[in-house]
Amino acid sequence: MSAIKPIKWGILATGGIAATFTEDLKLLPDAEVVAVGSRSEESARAFADRHGIPRAHGSWAELAADPDVDIVYVANTQNAHHDAVRTCLEGGKAVLCEKAFTLNRAQADDLVGLARERGLFLMEAMWTRCLPAVRMIMELVEGGAVGPVATVHADFGFSVSVPPDHRLRNPELGGGALLDVGVYPVSFAHMVLGAPAGVRSWARLTPEGVDETTGVLLGYDSGAVALLSCGITTHSPVAASVSGPLGRIEVPGPFFRPDTFTLHRTEGEPETFHVPFEGKGMLHEAAEAMRCLREGLLESPLMPWQATLDVMGVLDEVRAQVGVRFPGE
Repeated sequence: MSAIKPIKWGILATGGIAATFTEDLKLLPDAEVVAVGSRSEESARAFADRHGIPRAHGSWAELAADPDVDIVYVANTQNAHHDAVRTCLEGGKAVLCEKAFTLNRAQADDLVGLARERGLFLMEAMWTRCLPAVRMIMELVEGGAVGPVATVHADFGFSVSVPPDHRLRNPELGGGALLDVGVYPVSFAHMVLGAPAGVRSWARLTPEGVDETTGVLLGYDSGAVALLSCGITTHSPVAASVSGPLGRIEVPGPFFRPDTFTLHRTEGEPETFHVPFEGKGMLHEAAEAMRCLREGLLESPLMPWQATLDVMGVLDEVRAQVGVRFPGE
């Protein structure tokens, strides 16, 4: 029996997340990193040398045109996701793109439309949804372990002091807590409850006009609610929970990369599950993308296009309510 032909990856961007993802890919026997692309040939070459990648391209277009690349992992700043992903799709490449997927829903709609038109795989790199522990949580929820879900809680806050031109505070780079880390609680709530019927939000803005602390209340037709928060000047538990009449599931921090969680039943003793992830955790989304490619799927059932569009729509509505606009919108 012949070995499985490896799927060949290109890496677009050369920052820390790109490095972590590249190292995780090396743990997958059916994955091969063959190229890296950056706006700077010098940066691409340095990244390639550091990670043992054969080819370095000095532009996104060159990476997208590389005939050896099957799929591109896009890991630049979110303000550039739309242009980078579009370049790759136009070059005929499948794409796994970091979150937040784009700056807004309109950009996401454009990319999904192009992927559908070209018949190309496209997936938001919301790695949380692909982790073994989170998949087990969803099996329990869908199996009725807590009963009909009534509330979801999730927060993601950290405290950091950065200058105004840093990507976290710079509107030109899609800065602010919401798109950087708030996307995790919103996506977690969507995973459990789907698209909300209503959105209410409040935020404190930086002098540059991006959010530094944001609270979001999502309401659903079922009567369920999701209470979410995020911040870049707030040291929060970074925990999540899913509750219903039969019990609750508590996911300790960091909930976006769990290897353990506890099911508290209304009747009975708590049960803690230990479900480790491999590598740094990013290889699971890569494995899911490769599974989809091999099966000829255009989207992943774990992170479908509609989920990405719904989440971007919620982020748009929150920004509209709190008064955050990015240049060009």
